[in-house]
Amino acid sequence: MIRLDKVSFGYSKHKKLFEDLSIDLQPGHIYGLLGKNGAGKSSLLRNMAGLLFPLSGKVDVNGFEPKKRQPAFLQDLFFIPEEIYLPSITIDEYLYTLAPFYPKFNEKQFHTYISEFDIPEKNKLTGMSYGQKKKVLTAFALATNTKVLLMDEPTNGLDIPSKSQFRKIVSSALEPDRLILISTHQVRDLDNLIDGIIILEDSEILIQHSLDTVAERLHFGTLPSVEFDTRVLYSEPSLRGYKAVSENSHREESRVDLEQLFNAVMENPARIKQIFQ
Repeated sequence: MIRLDKVSFGYSKHKKLFEDLSIDLQPGHIYGLLGKNGAGKSSLLRNMAGLLFPLSGKVDVNGFEPKKRQPAFLQDLFFIPEEIYLPSITIDEYLYTLAPFYPKFNEKQFHTYISEFDIPEKNKLTGMSYGQKKKVLTAFALATNTKVLLMDEPTNGLDIPSKSQFRKIVSSALEPDRLILISTHQVRDLDNLIDGIIILEDSEILIQHSLDTVAERLHFGTLPSVEFDTRVLYSEPSLRGYKAVSENSHREESRVDLEQLFNAVMENPARIKQIFQ
């Protein structure tokens, strides 16, 4: 559904943000796109949405070339940018204005999400807090029922209870023919939500796998000592020893810790690439 073939992009030809990226993402999944600030996550999403154009390579989203911005492409993709703007109108006026652009928009679904997010519907959008605006836009995006939903830092501005609501609502909106891609640097916000992960660092994709594959190849647990253990990729002190990410040579079962995984990838990119080749 989303395919990038050797895509390179930069704001000038002499300084590329990423180079020769190839990605293949399928419907029926919620993917997490992780990377440090400045790694190119937002630019990558904007290339997928047709708001930025690659210097070379091919981008295919749902059978369309995004940069052409064809109506059939636009009505089946929704993009939530990191920095949002909402006009000085009520929620009903917002629906009246924008919902007709999305043929599969479900108003009942939208109001259900708004209720679950505990948003007052009569207030003007500009009178809401930043977190409330984010929740309104998330509810609208999910209710469009587009095949592709791209979200850039959607949990910025949300408090802890709202982040829990966000995970619950987004996971309930996944359908077999829908693909959701969430970019964030707040790694823990994606716990119990995503089933696939992409980590972008230093102009390349270091990991693009399902969490099941990650759990097969890496082990997440606590060790009494890590000093002489060559399997350890990343560790940090804890009350019971060391929380560690290790090469899973014995195929032990463990639960993927996204934050520790991200730290392991940043600390040992070469070994990670070797393990996941």
